[in-house]
Amino acid sequence: MDKNFEKYLQPNMMNLQDKYAIKILICYFLRQINRPITPNQLAEIATSDGIVNYFTYAETVEEMLRDNMMRIEAVDEINYYILSQEAYEAANEFKGIVPKSFRDKIISSGLKFFAKLKDSNIIAEVKEVEKGAEVHFLCQDSGANLMDLTLFAPDLTQAEYIKKKVMLNPSAFYGKILDFVIENEEYTPDLTGY
Repeated sequence: MDKNFEKYLQPNMMNLQDKYAIKILICYFLRQINRPITPNQLAEIATSDGIVNYFTYAETVEEMLRDNMMRIEAVDEINYYILSQEAYEAANEFKGIVPKSFRDKIISSGLKFFAKLKDSNIIAEVKEVEKGAEVHFLCQDSGANLMDLTLFAPDLTQAEYIKKKVMLNPSAFYGKILDFVIENEEYTPDLTGY
């Protein structure tokens, strides 16, 4: 029997149900994302891609707050979740309890969510180069480059078309790149038929 059963599952075929695993996943995500996050933002990230059922998520977060694993802290009248020091440290130590596919999925979901908030900070420029044109995309957040990508096109018309299509929904473009990177694996040929 193949121990890597997750490769046979389609997206949204399973979600986490175990509250203990969900607590670890939430702590892991908050540690990895390393930025302020509101209760509504975390709920959308954790439930939007079918990672966690909303009702199970709500019960789990309530338990985490009650058990002081995290707290709500107001900054400029906006509430944010803050992990306790113990939960922050345990997040990395116990992350293996949660399947890697769920850890990758919540990180991808979070990055896509925050990219949507930053759509207005995407700069797209077309310039002619020898033998064609380049389309340069730059997405920044607080001085950090989230994405810096240059695509080649055979001519200016096609470069402008690429720019136009990406700028229709830049967060979806960024999200697809992240999904590809997170799901990318080394190719191993199937030699069982030989």
